[in-house]
Amino acid sequence: MSQLTIETRPAASRDAAQIAEVHSQSWYSAYAGLIPHKALRRMIVRRHSGWWKRAIERGTSVMVVDFAGTIAGYCTFGLNRARALPQEGEIYELYIRPEYQGIGVGTRLFSAARDDLKAHGCDGLVIWALEDNTMAMNFYAGHGGKDIAQGFETFEGRQLRKIAWVWQ
Repeated sequence: MSQLTIETRPAASRDAAQIAEVHSQSWYSAYAGLIPHKALRRMIVRRHSGWWKRAIERGTSVMVVDFAGTIAGYCTFGLNRARALPQEGEIYELYIRPEYQGIGVGTRLFSAARDDLKAHGCDGLVIWALEDNTMAMNFYAGHGGKDIAQGFETFEGRQLRKIAWVWQ
């Protein structure tokens, strides 16, 4: 009988290639048809495995869920970048391979990042999501987030609304 191991852990530089794959697959899945194709492609190509390796080695906070050697998802997090919001912590990205969505991987990452931010003294948490990304909006609402602010991102002249979700 074999045993499947599932581990939520800080990313290591050896994970960079798989994190780049998760990034590419999940971004195409989430944003194709929402973000103009050329802009989306540029953002994905920029985040190749070398980019992720350097980010991890520089100390960027990256958490992964490892399913028996396969990185199923990742999140990046740190201090809140929006000075107008009082929450001290922020999850910058939380993405899951499409085939692993809906089985709790996102919840594991969300909880691990939130716990790490709390352990480092951050009071409150903010996450920004594009309003038209229904899956993200439902996830954050389902995890008790309150949508309290909005902003805009522009891609190739197309303006998309983003929503700030917060937890105290």
